Amino acid sequence: MDSNNKILYKEESFKIIGACMKVHRSLGTGFLEAVYEEVLEKEFLIQNIPFKRQLKLELYYENEKLKKQYRADFVCYDAIILEIKSVSHIPNTFYAQLKNYLKCTKMELGMLINFGMPSLFYKRIINMN
Repeated sequence: MDSNNKILYKEESFKIIGACMKVHRSLGTGFLEAVYEEVLEKEFLIQNIPFKRQLKLELYYENEKLKKQYRADFVCYDAIILEIKSVSHIPNTFYAQLKNYLKCTKMELGMLINFGMPSLFYKRIINMN
């Protein structure tokens, strides 16, 4: 949050969560992540949410580009990384993964979205660096 206590990418986050909720209401739980990704891509197009799917993220060590790359499920609005999951329990490694994505891209906001629970679960992760 900034000094005015405004929520980072508030409207954009609201639209993304709305699209995810629509997909979750329609499909429910039990599908593979790839299915939710494909349906979410269709919903983003319907709702005019700009996105890139399976975007390669460059990694650096001491300002030197590494051969290894991460792949983000979605980057929306060229600013928000979405990591899609379909699990009954969220391990801490998923949060660490998203934090690493934010760190390597220097983006400010990531969202962990889990379709594997009876209610859609989402968590906003802020890059404090």
